[in-house]
Amino acid sequence: MKKKRIVLLTLFIAFLALIIFLNLRSQREKAIKVTVEKVTTKNLTSIVSASGEVKPKKNINLSALVPGRIIKIGVKEGDLVKAGDFLLQLDSAQYEANAERDRALIQAYRSQLIEAEARMKRDESQYERQKKLYEEQLIPYEQLEAAKVQLDISRAQVQALRHQIQQAEASLKSTLDNLKKTIYVSPIDGIVTSLRVEEGEIAVVGTMNNPGTILMTIADLSEMEVWVEVDETDIISVAPGQRAEVRVDALPNQILTGRVTEIGSSALERSGLASQESRNFKVTITLDNPPPSLKPGLSATADIIIAEKKNVLAVPVSAIVVREREGGSGSKKNEEEGIYIVENDRARFQSIKRGIIGEMDVEILEGLKEGQEIITGPYNALRELKDGQLIKRQVTSSTTAKK
Repeated sequence: MKKKRIVLLTLFIAFLALIIFLNLRSQREKAIKVTVEKVTTKNLTSIVSASGEVKPKKNINLSALVPGRIIKIGVKEGDLVKAGDFLLQLDSAQYEANAERDRALIQAYRSQLIEAEARMKRDESQYERQKKLYEEQLIPYEQLEAAKVQLDISRAQVQALRHQIQQAEASLKSTLDNLKKTIYVSPIDGIVTSLRVEEGEIAVVGTMNNPGTILMTIADLSEMEVWVEVDETDIISVAPGQRAEVRVDALPNQILTGRVTEIGSSALERSGLASQESRNFKVTITLDNPPPSLKPGLSATADIIIAEKKNVLAVPVSAIVVREREGGSGSKKNEEEGIYIVENDRARFQSIKRGIIGEMDVEILEGLKEGQEIITGPYNALRELKDGQLIKRQVTSSTTAKK
């Protein structure tokens, strides 16, 4: 009996030692706390966000075409106008006087032309008579030559007067054109969005180095656009015809829709832009049905929808991990994207091929199946994870709420 007790005690001690050894071994393998989700199908929308301002599609600045004092303004800021409606008039007295001067000058030249043509006909007859007399050897050659010179002078005078009449008529045409430019009418149907002058002011014509007087601005508010600036990293994804959702700061409860109609071919110029800074490109979005309350110059933000997919495998963007390939040197070519999946409470790295990126999720084209458990965070845990490492599911507030 004593020998039997010793054997039983020895077995008990050995069993207890084995349990202690296994416990110590499991304690040495530290489990990392992670959050786990299942791969599901989702609807994804990939967008490019950009900010800018509202602009009318037709926006015309009326500048002074001729100098003059403003004597009458027929509109005020905010007035609706139709094409051809009177807007503004400059003092035309000088241009009317110039027109009368040109008309009088033309009339004088025409009177002189009649006299010159009469003298030319007389000299032609005289030359013909002198020619016959010379042929009959009744007069010397010098007398015939003098008649020819006089005829050439008469013809030259007639030609000069005709050119002077043409010059005076061109001057009259230019004067009448300037006279016409003293009255301004609306070129389009629209609204006077800006009136920058008052009666009595002097309108100045612009030169190369000095901009002229802008009299007023007329815009057609029935067609509105949003000009936004898109970063150079996103511009290659933007294409004409893509849908866009626009939010205007002054209209917080409205989402306007539109489509991309123009894309700048070159980057916007920035004064003092450093070479290392990113550049932006202008993108024009034409709104579908702009509300009457929409005004030019309002700040706006646009979400351009560059891709949409429905019922595709998707995982949170935070679950994507980039690591070096085995035996790699650390360059981008030796990096691979993947996700840690859960197998028997251990992490296993799985390479993936991703598609479009939505607001919070990314499409998975290859590497995962629906229903698989993946590790989605936290970020520090994903950085430390290795293949085959023991994990411990972390209880989150969202998980507790679902239960």
